[in-house]
Parts: sequence; C-alpha cells; structure tokens
Amino acid sequence: MNFCRITSHGVTKARRTQRSLLINSVSPCLRVIKFPIILISILFIISLFPISIEAQTPAAAAHFERGKSHMADENWYSAIESFLECLRLNPSHAEGTAALAECYYELSEFDEALTWVRRARQLSRSNMSIANLEVFILIALGHLDTASTLVNQILTVEPYNREALFAAGELDIARNRPSEAMLRYRDAVRRFPDDRRLLISLALVTLSLGDNQAAITYINNALRQHPDDYRVYYYAAYIYSMNNNITEAIRYAQRALYYRPGHAASQSLMASLRYRNREYDEASRLCDIAIANNRQDMSAWYLKGLSFIRMGRAQEAITILSTAITINENAEFIRAILEETLISSTNLEDPRRARFAAWHFNRARNFRQRNLIDQSLFEYRRGLRLNPFAQDRREYAELLRMQGYPARYLEELLFLQDQGLANRAVNDAVEAYNSLLSNALFRQWQVNPVDVSQRYWKVAVFALDGQSSFYHADAGSVAAGVVRELLIHDRNIIPLQLEVRQPSFSQAFRMARENGADYFMLVSVNENERDISIKADLFVGRTGSPAGTFNTFRTGTDRLREASRGIVTQLSSSMPIRGSLLVRRQGQALINKGRADGIQQNVVYDIVKRGRVQVANEGIALVYNDDELVGRLTITNVDEEIAIGNLARHGFFDRIEPGDEVILQVNRANRPPTESAANPELRALLRSLR
Repeated sequence: MNFCRITSHGVTKARRTQRSLLINSVSPCLRVIKFPIILISILFIISLFPISIEAQTPAAAAHFERGKSHMADENWYSAIESFLECLRLNPSHAEGTAALAECYYELSEFDEALTWVRRARQLSRSNMSIANLEVFILIALGHLDTASTLVNQILTVEPYNREALFAAGELDIARNRPSEAMLRYRDAVRRFPDDRRLLISLALVTLSLGDNQAAITYINNALRQHPDDYRVYYYAAYIYSMNNNITEAIRYAQRALYYRPGHAASQSLMASLRYRNREYDEASRLCDIAIANNRQDMSAWYLKGLSFIRMGRAQEAITILSTAITINENAEFIRAILEETLISSTNLEDPRRARFAAWHFNRARNFRQRNLIDQSLFEYRRGLRLNPFAQDRREYAELLRMQGYPARYLEELLFLQDQGLANRAVNDAVEAYNSLLSNALFRQWQVNPVDVSQRYWKVAVFALDGQSSFYHADAGSVAAGVVRELLIHDRNIIPLQLEVRQPSFSQAFRMARENGADYFMLVSVNENERDISIKADLFVGRTGSPAGTFNTFRTGTDRLREASRGIVTQLSSSMPIRGSLLVRRQGQALINKGRADGIQQNVVYDIVKRGRVQVANEGIALVYNDDELVGRLTITNVDEEIAIGNLARHGFFDRIEPGDEVILQVNRANRPPTESAANPELRALLRSLR
C-alpha cells in the first residue's frame, strides 16, 4: 500500500518534471509564433469540413434517386423538388443538374432548362448525354444553328451515338425537312433495329409524309420488340387513329392504360377516340375524370362541350363551355364553338350573346388603341355577329371612316337609324356625310353602292369528319368554321352555308357541285400547345380537280384566328377580280367595284360577254374565247365602291353592253406566298417521346 503510494507519487512527480522540461524547451518557439486561440479554432473547423461533406453526399444521393423515381412516373413537379434539394446539399452534382434540366424541358420551360443543362455541362464536359439534352433544348427554343453545330460536334466524337442521331433527325424536322429526317431515322434503325424511340420516330415521320402503310409497319415492329411498353401502345393508338382505324386505336389505347393506369396522355387520347367513335357519353365521362384531376385542362373542357353539342344538348354545352371560358378566356377553340353554338341555337335577344359580344368589343378597343386595325376590325365584326344591335357599331363605323371608307361609314350609321339606335351625334353625322358625299361618283352616276354591290365567287368550306389534331378533336371543322366566317366579310367571295363536317372527299365534292360552288376547300389542322398550322386544299367545284393549296403557321395567342385570316388572305388574293359594267355613257363606263375591292387607277380590264366566262377545269383562273372578249376598260377614276374608265372595243364592231363582265386575271407574282413551317404536331409528338 505504502509502496504503491510512494511509487505513484514518484511517477506523478517525474511526469510533472518531464512536462515542465518539455514546456520550457518549446516556450521560445511559442513566444516567437504566438498562436492565437482563434487560429486553433479555424484549424479545428477545417479538420471537420471533409466529414461534413461526406455527411451530405448520401442525403444528396437519396434526393437524386427520389427525383429519378418521380421522373419515371412523369411527376415532374415532385422530381424538380427532389433535384433542387439534391443540388442544395451538393451543388456539384452533375447528374442531378442535368435531370433538373430535363424536368424543365418536359414542362416546356425551355429557357430554364437551357440554364440548368449548361451548368451540368460545365460540371461534366465529357458527358455526351448531357450534350444531347442541350441539343434538344436548343431545338425547342428555335436555336437551330447552335443545335446543329453542337450535334455535329457530338457525332464527330461518337459517330453512332444514338441520342445524337435521334437529335439530328429532330433537327431536320424543325427545319421542315421531314424526308431527310426519315432517311436519317431509317439509317439509325438499321444500326439499332430494336430501339423503341427510333422505330416510333420513323413511324411518326412516315405518317406525316402520307405513307400510312409504312407507318403501320414500323409501329407494329416496335410493338413486337416492346410488347410490355405502355408508350409504344400509346403511339400505336395515335397512328391507327390517324389512319381512321378507330377500333384498333381504342384497343391499343386500352393496352397503354393497362400497362400504365392513369397515364394522362393515353386517357386524353382515349376520350378523343370515344368521341370520334360517336360514343359521346363515354367521352364526356372521361373528360369529367380529366377535369377532376386538373381543372385547368382546357382540352377536356373542349371535348366535353363538343360531345354535348353532338348529342343535341346545346344549352348544356353552352353552360359547360361558358364555365371553361371563365377559367381561361383565351381558349380559342372553346370560344369558337361556344359562340357558334350561341349564334345557331339562341335568339338575338339572349343576354348571353351580349355578354360574349362585349368581350370582343373590349378587345377591339384595345387593338385600336395600339393601331392594330385589322385585328380590331375582326373583333368588332365578331362581336356584331353575336349582337348586331350593339351600340358599339358606332365605333366600328368610326374605324371604317378612319380607314378611308366614308360611304361604308354612312351605311353603318344609317343601319343604326333604321334600328332606332341613333342618338343626336349619329343623326348629325348622317346629315354631315350625306352632304359630304353629294359629289361622290355614285351620286354623279345616280347609283346606290349597296344595291349594285355583288360577289362573284361561290366557295364552300369543309373539313373531313374526324380531322383531329393532337390537342383538339374536330380541329379541322372548328378552323373551317372560322375561315367561313371571315369570308363573310370578303367583298368578292360568297361562303356557302353548308354543313362544314363532311364524311369524305366525294361527299364534299357532291355538296359543292350540287350547290353551284365555283370552288370548295378542305381545311385541316396540325397543332401543339403553342403553335398551329392550317392547311387548305382548294378544288374546282365543277370537276373536283386541284386548284391550289394554302398553308399558314402561327404561334402564341390568337393563333387560330390569325392562321385562319392567313388562309383567307391567300385565297382572296388568288382570285381574279370580277365585276360588272353597270352604266355606259359613250366612251365611258361605270363598274360595280371600287377601291375597297382592289380596283386601281390606270389598270386595264377585259370586258367579256355576259354569261360566257367559265371557271377553269383546274387551277384558279377564268377562261373565255377571243371572240367572247368584246373590249377593254382602262380605269380613270376610283371611288370607294365603284369606278369609271374609258372603253376600247375589241374588233371592228362595238359590242360592249351593260351587264358584261369586267375581269382582271390575278398576277401570280403579286400573290402572297404560301407559308411553310415545320409540322407542329409532329414536333410535339417527337418531343414527348421518352
């Protein structure tokens, strides 16, 4: 016990002595260096930093895996949340950054996607998958030259990179070169015969080129290679529906939903297929499910309203579509069929007409303030079609006056007087313009422009039954209705009021010919959620031969209206000018066409015997023999609605009489060019192909 104490005491004392000697030996160094306490703390924190990073890495990886799982379920919002948390914990996570870019790409937020994909490329320069993703985003943004440079760089490094080959094909589509894309996809399929995306892409491109049988062959090959993939069944349903094989399309859509219950795109396609199969109750039920999942789903509201219209329940359809308009007032297809239903199934005094007309009048005033006159005129005319007795007609008349049409301005004011809608200002304006126009040509020649006005071209506007786009069933019929309405305001064309939806070309031809149409038009639509392309094929009403093709492409708001206006402009500009010789006074004559119809001073017009002019068997032209040409008219004075000119006989005898036709064949060099653009529907389908 004592030994122990002594030993312990001795050891303790020895240690103290040793520690003292050590301290004394280093004390000069401490006095020189003088370590502060804060430096020791910093060193301690730095020593812990790697441990902290290691602690974050598993958590970041967990969020990344969770995000990938959400992507597999196409739950983009939850995926974005997970990837953002992953990057908060580890900002250098290249795969997480690239996945976040892909999510924004799937949500069509292309600018944001480009920002993130470029960050990902900085983190992983050699990753070709990330580079390919940037190519797809650049294509979606329309930066085609930059995308082309990048995809060429990728193919230089890896000539058979599948994603790069796929991107190169999509780039061809974006440049409106579908034939080149088809050749590229064919070559890629020979190298990768079991690639699902390439087979589907090839099927879609060949379908867009009109080779329906080849498209069926390629999609059937994809079905054999991938019998359990819901995506293949979805695209098969789409391709068969575009071939009007609705029964098979429904079967494939059911298979897609079997392998992937709740797949939104397949459910939407199924609802459209049920509608096209005339199962309107079932289509409406499926729309209710879609609306319950997403009240902002305008395509579901549209299809439900359309289904009720086809069932003959117009008032319920108006209620459904009116509700949809309160959610999104800029839904053009919904507004178009809603207003057409109001016009066809309600009285002029219905207050709902005035309410929807007021929306157009407000837009018209807004366009007028921005000097967008054509758009303003369209809105005023649409509003007045809904509510002809609106006081806003005075504003429309004022716009005509500002355009340089005082006679038409006076006509509108006289209409207001006839309807008992005039006030003191209107009455004063009528009196003033009656006096102002006292020396107008129509007063000098004692004719009434309203009575002598005449349209010479009869055009029937149709769409084939079931012409649907990716987003809207019966899209062709809706666009054809808008085109026909715009033609109502054309001064040379009479749009025949025939049923727009026709089951086949032969039936459309029969309807046009039996109703005396000079031409008939078949309208079709391709669209995605942002763009629309309208094609109008024109045929001769007497023979059914092709006469011409018009194309328009528009993007952004009001695209349906603007694209339809583009079709009307091309059609109107392609028609030869026709008029009638009304009055002859020696060497002068008056015709019933003026500045508003495109008549120009010093232009020479043919005068042809009345009733001898015929529409050409093919193309857009008028034909007559030389012996039916009785003279020529050189315009000397042009008024708003009429014009006068000097006569010159053709031949030895003067055979010019009132009632003869005055014709100017259109100069093809002055026609507006047809607009070509990449197929927006095909681009959307390829973009959504994952």
